[in-house]
Amino acid sequence: MPYETSQVPAPQWLQQTALPTACAAPATLDWLFDEGSLTRRLTRLSADHFSVTPLVEGWQTLRADECLALGLTPGSQGWVREVYLRGHGQPWVFARSVAGRAALLDGGLDLEALGSRSLGELLFCAEGFARQAIEVCHYPAAWLPTEHAEANLWGRRSRFDRGALSVLVAEIYLPALWQAAATLENR
Repeated sequence: MPYETSQVPAPQWLQQTALPTACAAPATLDWLFDEGSLTRRLTRLSADHFSVTPLVEGWQTLRADECLALGLTPGSQGWVREVYLRGHGQPWVFARSVAGRAALLDGGLDLEALGSRSLGELLFCAEGFARQAIEVCHYPAAWLPTEHAEANLWGRRSRFDRGALSVLVAEIYLPALWQAAATLENR
């Protein structure tokens, strides 16, 4: 793993109703709480110059906040997939998706086979997945790849459930996305 996640205190993940007023600009909140597919939105923003770059994939001990969100015992093993979602070749979003080992093995979802395909798009297209509430936070810099380890970046996460299988997807918005959105959405 290219960076340390276990010794960093977990942020407080908040739903939109629990956020302090005026905590973020309306455009930021629109991106954070958009319930549609982020992959589709990034594809539109990039005029179809969207790609996924896998960084880390494999079985790991899940973080305490992930175990809590998935209803797993602390220290549980799970599949971890970290990727960059890119527009025009630039990393716009860092995404970390996790699922508990037993539920994933029984749930019929082969995350190992995704390669450079978008997990988010799969979850939106696969039958039976229900998205739970979106939560947001300022993501810990120490949990980001070194080249993007910046404090106070907005992140969001939500859990996708299908039967006993739950997949927790966290998406952290990198500065290049905000620059692209400000430029390209105003054209």
